Amino acid sequence: MASLIINLLLIFSLIQLLHPGVAAAWSVGVNYGTLGDNLPPPAQVAEFLKTKTSINRIKLFDANPDIVRAFANSGIAVTITVANGEIPNLVQLSGAQQWVATHVSPFVPQTRIIRVLVGNEVLHWGPQNLIDNLVASMRTLHQALQQAGHRHIQVSSPHSLAILARSQPPSTGRFRPGWDKGVLAPMLQFLRESKSPFVVNPYPYFNVYPKNVNFCLFKRNRGQFDRWTKKMYYNMFESQMDAVYSAMKALGYADVDIVIGETGWPTVGESFQTWVNPADAQTFNSRLVMAVNSGKGTPLMPGRKFETYIFGLFTENQKPGPVAERNFGLFRPDFTPVYDIGVLRGGQKPQARPSPTPALPGPAKPSPSNNWCVPKAQATDAQLQSNINYVCSQGVDCKPIQPGGACFNPDNVRAHATYAMNTFYQTKGRQPFQCDFSQTAVLTNRNPSSGTCRF
Repeated sequence: MASLIINLLLIFSLIQLLHPGVAAAWSVGVNYGTLGDNLPPPAQVAEFLKTKTSINRIKLFDANPDIVRAFANSGIAVTITVANGEIPNLVQLSGAQQWVATHVSPFVPQTRIIRVLVGNEVLHWGPQNLIDNLVASMRTLHQALQQAGHRHIQVSSPHSLAILARSQPPSTGRFRPGWDKGVLAPMLQFLRESKSPFVVNPYPYFNVYPKNVNFCLFKRNRGQFDRWTKKMYYNMFESQMDAVYSAMKALGYADVDIVIGETGWPTVGESFQTWVNPADAQTFNSRLVMAVNSGKGTPLMPGRKFETYIFGLFTENQKPGPVAERNFGLFRPDFTPVYDIGVLRGGQKPQARPSPTPALPGPAKPSPSNNWCVPKAQATDAQLQSNINYVCSQGVDCKPIQPGGACFNPDNVRAHATYAMNTFYQTKGRQPFQCDFSQTAVLTNRNPSSGTCRF
């Protein structure tokens, strides 16, 4: 039965790709980023989304008044964000009241603000004082919104999947120790009380490597079996979502809704990323939108639809980081589609070969390929062994650090962890957050290779 379902999904996906006009009724949100010097004015963006697309929700990374005002009377639902640095100011009710008076009350109800996100991936990026104040500020902001009469506006905070200590198999998904009971349990309790969702940013792209490309892209594959639940998984997205669900369930909060704050696939990447191109980006996002709108749910959450925000709306030529960061957009700044996933009214043929958004001007930055992920000096053997266990459970080839392997000597935890952590970083997308390991790792431009162990 599972293979029949996946085959039907693949057939329907192919129909959508060949006939994008069929998907005009798809409901989807997008992240509206603004890190570009060539982006159109907000009023034009709002008019374009309203009249030319089926996109009915946007998520902002700030509370830019020009953008919020531009979506007045558009019918498009708007999510705004409190900047990370403003979090401590919201702990006191007076600070939260002032934030609401400035960023919410002047625009409601003309602009349909549905949610305020407190910070962006705060647990991932820190610092600790923001983490310590996160839940308190969410509670106080909710109180201020209620007092101001904005009872329909939810409060939440988005998280990267770095909140998970383990995710494979999905049924064993658990939050990182310390964050689980210290931050996430109180947050989930607040979300339950306020009927707000838990917002996560699952990116199969950041977990792709040559052997699991099809699994990450919703393409035909042999699937992965969870021996504890006897469930089969045929794509990384469902696997990631069920890992989050399992972690929530372990804390007693399986009833809290989940919203997908960010996910997507770039069209241009590094030369070794053969899976980064317009066709694969179109495949991922088309099948993602179909999956979240289908009502099929996931193996552990059957029958669910997920409010979803694709990253992102535009290619952003000033976004820092690897070239892929500037090439996640569905549209170019002139509103032409980089590729089409069926959100244009009337359908439009996909653009097969987008031009890469150029790198930022200025001094050259070190290439990610010239960085290595190594343990911090203060990391303990226990922490490093935990890192090894995690990496080797994520599909990374750990044979080189087993007896007889090229990286077995020197036979100590730190040397083995260096190999494992760096291999994870190099094969999972070379993004800085892939070299975090609960703050026990650091990026270096010094190659740690030694003897027969070459990095």
